[in-house]
Amino acid sequence: MPGLPFSVEKYEARCLIRLEGEIGLSEAVELKALLIEGLASGRKLHLDLERAEQIDVTFMQLLQAVLLEAHRAGVELAMRMSEAAEIALLGAGFSPCVETRGWT
Repeated sequence: MPGLPFSVEKYEARCLIRLEGEIGLSEAVELKALLIEGLASGRKLHLDLERAEQIDVTFMQLLQAVLLEAHRAGVELAMRMSEAAEIALLGAGFSPCVETRGWT
């Protein structure tokens, strides 16, 4: 998917999705498909937002939905995030997403 601000790395035990730059509505459809695929794999799902410079409410809502679905499905979800992403999520009331930070 050239030109999109994310990449996917699949390992035996986890799926890592890296996001960078500005993430919003224009990337939502492709990103939703990747997140659904990651959840369906049954692997740990790791989202790396450390290079995310700006995220919009569409992306925040997508993260919240993934968090709820991962919990329902028993899939481990963890995130790393930039300060900008953390501030945006907290400011918009998406603190449960921030609480999923870190992975081992």
